[in-house]
Amino acid sequence: MTSPPAPDADQDTQVTEDGSRVAVAPSGRRRRPSRYEFSSVRMTFRSDGERCVGRLYRPDRPAEPPLVVLSGGLLGTSSSGLSQYAERLAAAGYASFRFDVRYTGDSDGTPRNLLAPARQRTDWEAAIAGLRGRGDVPTDRLVLWGTDLAGGTVLDVAANDTRIRAVVSQTPILSGRAFLRARGPGFFARGVLAGVRDLIQSPLVGIHDVAVASGSGDDSRGPALVSSPNASRKYRELVSDDEWTNRTPGRSLLALARDTAHDDRERISCPTLFVGGTRDDVVALDEVQAAADSLLDATLIRLPVDHFDLYAGDGVEQAVGHGLAFLETAVEP
Repeated sequence: MTSPPAPDADQDTQVTEDGSRVAVAPSGRRRRPSRYEFSSVRMTFRSDGERCVGRLYRPDRPAEPPLVVLSGGLLGTSSSGLSQYAERLAAAGYASFRFDVRYTGDSDGTPRNLLAPARQRTDWEAAIAGLRGRGDVPTDRLVLWGTDLAGGTVLDVAANDTRIRAVVSQTPILSGRAFLRARGPGFFARGVLAGVRDLIQSPLVGIHDVAVASGSGDDSRGPALVSSPNASRKYRELVSDDEWTNRTPGRSLLALARDTAHDDRERISCPTLFVGGTRDDVVALDEVQAAADSLLDATLIRLPVDHFDLYAGDGVEQAVGHGLAFLETAVEP
């Protein structure tokens, strides 16, 4: 049975501002001035017996804010890239819970950096159940915000939970199998072989892994999940070395090959915002458009960005701005 998230007292932080003060992070770095004061606390929950870790951001007002649950981040990494989204939401008066799915970030699970869409859907459901089990977090206006693989996951979760009020699906990988097949039949076959090799080899001599990203001039062993001229460079610019390495177990490709788009997504009745990039060479914009067209109440925002611009600079500002405008209409009373 899923346990509610429990706070970790050692990790509490407080971020405040009243116009005359500047909000300060635990590390002491300055933050963007906020509209509201807000606090954040590290919290945990259990999913299939694994401990998952997240951070809950709570604004000082309103007293009963909508709650946005976020995860995903860069493909194959923790959700830490979404911290700036969670903070911006809290500064605008929304509670937000950003968490790492198992195998990534601060959450437990081995092997590390494993992509497992089916298990990570369970993590989302466990996070939501844990939040609903608490008495101090309003969950009557619950929003799901997923990026990359999580952009497809939130659609599956919302299709099976009529209490979800709205969904944001940002540069979504809508099907792991389609994502692999888009790389060509040769890549798909090599990926499956890499996964089989990993399953056979791991108990004997250790994990057989593959690159998450490769770019111009990279010397990657075997297939890489994301291959574009700037992919590996942009990953390393956005993710610290102590948080992420450019490898994922080969069995990740098998898990992706089994991940297909679910027909029940068409049952989603809540407002849904899709965000796609016109220069995205990882997730094709026409696939995101097709997903938006398949739902009754969906909007597609096309931003002039590539896949990585949504984690830094103007890309973040654009995505958050459109997201807040959407939420004001979708969940505000």
